Amino acid sequence: MEFKEATKILDAILSKKNPPYFNSSWILKNAPKVYRFIWTNIRTENRDIDWDKVTRSLNHRFWKRWQHPRKRPKQYWDKKEVHRVLKIYKDKLYTFITALNDEDKYLRDIISVSLVRLAQNGNKSASKELSELLRYTIDHWIEYCWKLNRWRGYEDKIQEKIDCCIRRYRYTGSFMAYLFKTLEYSSWGFRLLHKHSLDEYIPGRTDKRRIDNVVQDPETGEIGMYDRANQSGMPDL
Repeated sequence: MEFKEATKILDAILSKKNPPYFNSSWILKNAPKVYRFIWTNIRTENRDIDWDKVTRSLNHRFWKRWQHPRKRPKQYWDKKEVHRVLKIYKDKLYTFITALNDEDKYLRDIISVSLVRLAQNGNKSASKELSELLRYTIDHWIEYCWKLNRWRGYEDKIQEKIDCCIRRYRYTGSFMAYLFKTLEYSSWGFRLLHKHSLDEYIPGRTDKRRIDNVVQDPETGEIGMYDRANQSGMPDL
């Protein structure tokens, strides 16, 4: 049996039985030959069953029905597991900085999901490595995609969202798309911030720069911009 044949058989059984959800136990019960083939031949870089590869090859309508094994893993640090993944894709890590085409985006997802699964199994080294790689991509998104430009000035909150996505990602599909949408929706409540140089002239003035409006509150010591529209005459901190 070949992998393509195995997924074709599994697709047909899922279409026929149409379960509301399925997992490894369901496959073992309803397609034992397929399960044995997967158990023997389809493994990750760290020798776990690669259910992501299997479910990613099924019809799209079954993706969200897949129930990935859930457990409360013990946290640990293991760089060797991470290295096994990165060693295979070492020439493709540039995809986190810039993805040139759809193939690059696909490979970036493959690498991401491999590290996500390690992190979900408790490997904190995988979580750290993936977070560092994702920051390159996210910085690029914020710079060039208007849907995420509200994150400018809120970069300190990004790591929290990365951690949430790594922890909550369950279904078979694009992890990067899941991360992007999470960042997009999370930014809706952010105030759009603009960067200005304090050496710039105040709009409509050629004799006064922004630095001239910087003041310090004598009571609190806080520094802010003086707002002429402020009725109290206090700085807008």
